[in-house]
Amino acid sequence: MGLFNRTKTAAAPATTAVATVVGTPAGPDLAHLTGDWAIDTTHSEIGFSVRHAMVTNVKGRFTDYDGKLHLDGSAPGNSSAELVIKVASIDTNQAQRDEHLRTGDFFAAEAYPEIRFRSISTERLRGDSFRMTGELTIKDTTRPVVLDLDYTGSATDAYGAERVGFEGSAVVDRTDFGLTYNAALETGGVLIGEKVKLSFDISAVKAA
Repeated sequence: MGLFNRTKTAAAPATTAVATVVGTPAGPDLAHLTGDWAIDTTHSEIGFSVRHAMVTNVKGRFTDYDGKLHLDGSAPGNSSAELVIKVASIDTNQAQRDEHLRTGDFFAAEAYPEIRFRSISTERLRGDSFRMTGELTIKDTTRPVVLDLDYTGSATDAYGAERVGFEGSAVVDRTDFGLTYNAALETGGVLIGEKVKLSFDISAVKAA
């Protein structure tokens, strides 16, 4: 997202993935955002981090995903979006660990190849900050998730494409989705934390 000059306009009624925005406070006109948008995966990142061995965090990302949203700047409550992530694309910069994460101990990627997110509602907190509630599905288990989001601006890039940007994060408990694998440490505690922080850095391009 940092590759393009952005003009911050107003708090956006959407997110890295999909939003149905309700109750947005009055603010600058967002009519220019109305339309269909697709996440540009070459200028976006969906990442995560989890505590490892009680002392540090392991970070990773998913490299294969697809997201789309429809924004209605005049009536934000009509906005919607979806996000689908390919589990096999998980990347923690360590091949052996990535293969383990794809097995039945964790994501069981062959049996459950996709992670899905569907938003339900979004509220404006202050300025360019939003809170979005949605449903996250992993291994055919669906749980509610709350994302804190910042609208980072909109711009026309050097190639004439209209872009909109968002950054956000959420915390989920991996055991809620059947990701229960762990190992005890000799010094006490466990190898892998249960809480996982999800992070989003999104650039979406408006459809022609």
